[in-house]
Amino acid sequence: MVTRMSSLFLRTLRDDPADAEVPSHKLLVRAGYVRRVAPGIYSWLPLGKIVLDNIARVVKEEMDRIGAQEVQFPALLPREFYEATGRWTEYGENLFRLRDRKGGDYLLGPTHEEMFTLMVKGEYSSYKDLPVILYQIQNKYRDEARPRAGILRGREFLMKDSYSFDLDDEGLKRSYELHREAYIRIFTRLGMNYRIVSAMSGAMGGSASEEFLAPAATGEDTFVQCVNCDYAANTEAVEGRPGAEIDASATPAARVYDTPDTPTIESLVEVFRGFEGFEDTAAANTLKNVVVKLRVPGKKDAEVLIVGVPGDRDVDMKRLEAAVAPAEIELFEAEDFAKHPALVRGYIGPQGLAEAGYTYKVDPLVVPGSSWITGANEAGKHAAHVTCGRDFTPEGTVGAAEVRAGDACPRCGGALSIDRGIEIGHIFQLGRKYADAFQLDVLGPEGKPVRVTMGSYGVGVSRAVAAVVEQTYDERGIVWPREIAPADVHLVATGKDDAVFEAAADLAAELDAAGVRVIFDDRRKVSPGVKLKDAELIGVPTVAVVGKGLAEGVIEVQDRATGEKRDVPLGEAVAALAV
Repeated sequence: MVTRMSSLFLRTLRDDPADAEVPSHKLLVRAGYVRRVAPGIYSWLPLGKIVLDNIARVVKEEMDRIGAQEVQFPALLPREFYEATGRWTEYGENLFRLRDRKGGDYLLGPTHEEMFTLMVKGEYSSYKDLPVILYQIQNKYRDEARPRAGILRGREFLMKDSYSFDLDDEGLKRSYELHREAYIRIFTRLGMNYRIVSAMSGAMGGSASEEFLAPAATGEDTFVQCVNCDYAANTEAVEGRPGAEIDASATPAARVYDTPDTPTIESLVEVFRGFEGFEDTAAANTLKNVVVKLRVPGKKDAEVLIVGVPGDRDVDMKRLEAAVAPAEIELFEAEDFAKHPALVRGYIGPQGLAEAGYTYKVDPLVVPGSSWITGANEAGKHAAHVTCGRDFTPEGTVGAAEVRAGDACPRCGGALSIDRGIEIGHIFQLGRKYADAFQLDVLGPEGKPVRVTMGSYGVGVSRAVAAVVEQTYDERGIVWPREIAPADVHLVATGKDDAVFEAAADLAAELDAAGVRVIFDDRRKVSPGVKLKDAELIGVPTVAVVGKGLAEGVIEVQDRATGEKRDVPLGEAVAALAV
């Protein structure tokens, strides 16, 4: 296929769009791949649609390879199915809800577990029908509170979602592994650098869960890797590695100290260093107690949760929210403290909280026998030697403290490193959550009903477009891997000589006949400099220039990724470019 720049619906831009925050957003707009319609909503121009379709093709080919079958559901869905699973409520404000002229409630689908489950229930009834894997590639909708980063975090996006249906857990594990291997092939073909990390299932439900992350400085996800073993996890899913229980038999009894004007951990440490025996006090010796409200789906009133973490660490709200999902977290404000006089703002300690009826949990770093400086539940006072298991007993642990580079690996004890990444895929072993909601049973080999078990697997197709750019761009523009580029060769005719344009047109036709996809810059009144800048910006993997060298029978061929240039005889150009 030859795409001529003279007729291509394309306008490149020299300046970054004012609202662009990350490189992929800037470059996809400047190179004429996408255009903003509204916050988090984008149109795809011809070149962008080609790249999007190429990624979808790779995904489709690999899904078909594992025996998955493609279906298509509507984006507009009735409320009743999501009521049955509780997700009409659980999704909260992230759902786009609407009402038809007859008063019926609908939503724009964020995911389609309910619909896939009902489809299988309606068509299959015997164990002989299983296993089956169904998938679709379709637009999804989520009312993001803060859409940002162009197509990386949008409110409408293209996604591949697939679902496996098996008779038992062993079958589910096989389907899960099939998807895992397919995803490895997909992201390898897309030319992406990626990591597979342990993850949280969140509102999706289920047990085993892994994310495929594309490491990038602009990524919203933070993940850890062990320097000694293959452990890797999203920070929200990092398993706590508590230290050994401490023998507190020699720990002095808790004692209350006057600590006025200590609104921060730093000020508290400074005050305690003035007390005898506490000259070496550090933030790590203090226990910070953070109060949040839990909005549990289906419950009118919020629940109060108090979480204790070492004072040298902040509470990672994303990690905490993942641990308490599907509940949502809200900060405890001044008016909330006014309603709970037992919670003295700035001076909360764990002692007595359970007796007062509050739920108190600690991060796994707070081990039994550990002794802390913490609030005394009285304004202007803190207590020292407050010991876990002696002076207070938490109701359990919850991963809430921020994870740091150098923390111990939960698997081998080695040091963890931290990096940022873009989520490009996610696989879940859902189990029977949705099968239970819709009573998805088949007649088993023993002649009795068997509840089907499910898996759910997603690839962010449109997000992958931006993720590839984030990983491969340079100072000149986009650099596409050949598999998904809008063309294989960007052929540029320079100058004003008719012979140059005729030779370039002939070469474009020969390349097309050889199965090479070509963007041919045949524009007559555009300078060579502008043409070459456009070629670099658009990012096709090979740039071929027909110009002054034609007099000597050669063209210039440039590798867009490396910048390497070489002269190729015109007669050998097709063979050289058809690689």
